[in-house]
Amino acid sequence: MITVGMNYHVIPGKQAEFEEKFAGVIDALKAAEGHDSSSLWKDVADDASYLITSEWSSEQAFVDFIHSQSFKDVTSWGREQILSGRPQHKIYKH
Repeated sequence: MITVGMNYHVIPGKQAEFEEKFAGVIDALKAAEGHDSSSLWKDVADDASYLITSEWSSEQAFVDFIHSQSFKDVTSWGREQILSGRPQHKIYKH
């Protein structure tokens, strides 16, 4: 079991749009093999900063997902329209 922390910073004013689009990401995550659960967190000190935590059966299951077409389909919108920088991912082992 692993936990993945995915940090995102959005363009100011795009917070609501990011949160709405995240619903589509959750659907893709739920369908991914090896995915257990995910949560969206908003930084109390910077309301344009978010953390998504995801529980996976293995690191390979997560890697397979982020290289899948399903992941590309639900995240391509964010690179130019919503995110202010490149997302940062960290993997934590249990």
